[in-house]
Amino acid sequence: MCVASATLVRVFVRDPSVVLGIDPGLTRCGYAVLHAQGSVVRPIALGVIRTPPSNALPQRLAELKGELVLLLQQYRPFAVAVEQVFFQTNVRTAMSVGQASGLALAEAAAFGCDVVQFTPNQVKDTVAGWGGADKAQVQRMVQARLGLSTPPKPADAADAAALALCYLATAPMRRHVAQAVQAVAR
Repeated sequence: MCVASATLVRVFVRDPSVVLGIDPGLTRCGYAVLHAQGSVVRPIALGVIRTPPSNALPQRLAELKGELVLLLQQYRPFAVAVEQVFFQTNVRTAMSVGQASGLALAEAAAFGCDVVQFTPNQVKDTVAGWGGADKAQVQRMVQARLGLSTPPKPADAADAAALALCYLATAPMRRHVAQAVQAVAR
């Protein structure tokens, strides 16, 4: 029998200049850790967490959770940007992406991070200037913004970097809105 604690909070020192982007997936979960100082953004880590499709679902989810926790512990991000899951034509894929997304959202919240979700179109519009941009355009814009010599690969890592860049681009507006809401509430 499993007994869960009603209050689970992991306390750690977060770096206010570090953002973690997560492109959720069960087979391939892209991640990107970016460091922002003023208008200068540099990549710290880009990659993909992979789980073997031959393993049972609970094992794959446990492996993914463990890797996400390691990323949070190692890089201590202030914020985590996760791609918002939307219905796909393949229900099985949508379910596994949803499960991976849920893990990322829950772990980031448990670590006390500012957690924000963005739709693919929001990310493409923010990073590439057009919500209909294709993967190659997003990869080239991520390459340019991060000063990389080549476009980041695989696409899952580039998408995660684009999510983190989207967070950084929209953070000032979210801060202003939050301050306005607080001012009205007083």
